[in-house]
Amino acid sequence: MKKLVLVVFVITTLLNCDSKDSTTETTSKKDSEIASKVEDLISQMTLEEKMTEMIQDAPANERLGIPVMKYGEALHGLWLVLDYYGNTTVYPQAVACASTWEPELIKKMATQTAKEARALGVTHCYSPNLDVFAGDARYGRVEESYGEDPYLVSRMGVAFIQGLQGEGDEQFDENHVIATAKHFVGYPENRRGINGGFSDMSERRLREVYLPSFEAAVKEAQVGSVMPGHQDFNGVPCHMNTWLLKDILRDELGFDGFIVSDNNDVGRLETMHFIPETRAKAAILGLKAGVDMDLVIGKNVDLSTYHINVLKDTIKQDPSLMKYIDKATSRILTAKYKLGLFDSKPKEIDEKTVEAGTDEHRDFALEMVEKSMIMLKNDNNLLPLDLSKIKSLAVIGPNAHEERPKKKTYKLLGGYSGLPPYYVSVLDGLKKKVGDNVKINYAKGCDIDSFSKEGFPEAISAAKKSDAVVLVVGSSHRTCGEGGDRSDLDLYGVQNELVEAIHKTGKPVIAVLINGRPLSINYIAENIPSVLETWYGGMRAGDAVANVIFGYVNPGGKLTMSFPRSVGQVPVTYLERPDFIGSGKGKYRFNDKSPLFSFGYGLSYTTFKYGEPKLENATINLDESTTVSIEVTNTGDRLGDEVVQMYVRDDYASVGRYFKMLKGFERITLKPGETKTVTFKLGFDELNVLNQDMKKVVEPGTFTISVGASSLEKDLKTITLTAKK
Repeated sequence: MKKLVLVVFVITTLLNCDSKDSTTETTSKKDSEIASKVEDLISQMTLEEKMTEMIQDAPANERLGIPVMKYGEALHGLWLVLDYYGNTTVYPQAVACASTWEPELIKKMATQTAKEARALGVTHCYSPNLDVFAGDARYGRVEESYGEDPYLVSRMGVAFIQGLQGEGDEQFDENHVIATAKHFVGYPENRRGINGGFSDMSERRLREVYLPSFEAAVKEAQVGSVMPGHQDFNGVPCHMNTWLLKDILRDELGFDGFIVSDNNDVGRLETMHFIPETRAKAAILGLKAGVDMDLVIGKNVDLSTYHINVLKDTIKQDPSLMKYIDKATSRILTAKYKLGLFDSKPKEIDEKTVEAGTDEHRDFALEMVEKSMIMLKNDNNLLPLDLSKIKSLAVIGPNAHEERPKKKTYKLLGGYSGLPPYYVSVLDGLKKKVGDNVKINYAKGCDIDSFSKEGFPEAISAAKKSDAVVLVVGSSHRTCGEGGDRSDLDLYGVQNELVEAIHKTGKPVIAVLINGRPLSINYIAENIPSVLETWYGGMRAGDAVANVIFGYVNPGGKLTMSFPRSVGQVPVTYLERPDFIGSGKGKYRFNDKSPLFSFGYGLSYTTFKYGEPKLENATINLDESTTVSIEVTNTGDRLGDEVVQMYVRDDYASVGRYFKMLKGFERITLKPGETKTVTFKLGFDELNVLNQDMKKVVEPGTFTISVGASSLEKDLKTITLTAKK
């Protein structure tokens, strides 16, 4: 019997090796064929034809049969950048997607988005955003990030790219598109929370916090395109930063796709950074650094740099520059070949009537937002509401409802949103759920960006004549998103005063947050019994809120961003190093230093009990790996989801470290009374540190392994692992 097992093992191994070798050989052959075709095309192209390829949405070259590669955004569903065509699916915003802690959901969303993109002729998308949130929520693009942890952002980013681009034989096929990892690199690390503000950091911080998500995107997901950041990085703008774009991205990480500029950013080397004196010089700096495509939304010739009018004379005077033009054009043509665009005729598409989205996609958008919901507070188990005991319900707040806009898209969907065929507001969702059984008393109360209290009396009246209140506040695209940077993090306008007025009615209040950034919601946290964080939940947001409020869905999401108590506390993140321990004690003198709500935190309608973590081996050699396991039991009376999180700290090392770093997580579903064992790997990837030579190594010594329900010490169980030479 043992001999038979051995034979089967050997045969299986050989077959697997043959399969891998065959796949590699096929890929290599295909790449060689494409390279040959590209080289042949380049030899036939004029300078003007080459430069035309180096802009977004370059028109088809009929003389040489070069097709269009149409672009769009795909952050949380497809958006055609200059248009708002309907019938695309709008999923939860990126920050909400990450709050599911379930990468497979993000992968499925991206797969569906790619199909919708192809239905509209789009083959290149400027997503995902792999910026690790630096803990400064003044920055408006917080909503586009997956969170404040590099490992979490990496896992979500890889899943998104694999879904959008496809994997293996399906990569870049007729159902997939090219993804763009952005913004390379360190974009949120700015001094004032301002979009595009300069970033200045050590190489250690770059490599520990900001580079891992891009490394994973390149090495694991084979991302096809990368977009640099707007900012000046340590004094050198990203779009001319050869060290970042060549030495690190291409030579070190092995990126072989094409680099597309952020909007106008090659030209901004002149107009924003004031380094070159002319657009032509700016173009040369971008080209030499390796920026292949000049993105100028709207194709304004006055803003373009990779344009024949700008560069023709310069190239003629210095023919040696042609090698940069040829290289950039080659990378773009290679992408078009990989997408199969040369082998198919472009579809005739009427964007206003084509049905890109499907009911299946819209139903999945609902599943995603339901799994992203985070319950921050639930005193006295106010939630879920019992429909049999409620006769009337007040729905109040500026974010409770939004009518379909006449132009652009809904403000409550977040940035980079397409226009869905419909949007279910919280008011809509609650009305659908209760039908004629409960009277809904709706009052807006105030506008999101207004200081008028004119609507307060109506809102107070609605609350007083209702059994309970759903109060919907937060932010919208008017107060958040790209360019929506703020100098404070309180609820904008008179929203907090509205919350106080409704609380004073004495009615039970459920606060529903619809927002794109962590907010300083101290009054809500102290006074409102139940609080739901929903972020921008996409087109089915209201359905999900209703399902959670009435207990049809048990919330299981967890925060991927810490909430500050005040703007003076930022940056706020669980990624902390030791503070001064003398008389100052590393504390603020008159305020609590801890977050209002911490990374990884989230409540449920049920309860979970964690056992003690167990190591497969308590001692390992430096080149070995082991596992840590923990039992989790649902000790309540409802089916529920729990996100089990594993953090690692090298106790004594040759360099300073964060107190702990997330190195594993898994979302599990448990029936009442059910127990599951969750196991995490512990090896080089989880235990390494960057030593003083900036090399990843596992150093001998002890490691504290923490496993539990959030980043809070009280929610974690610990065990010690020893690594020896």
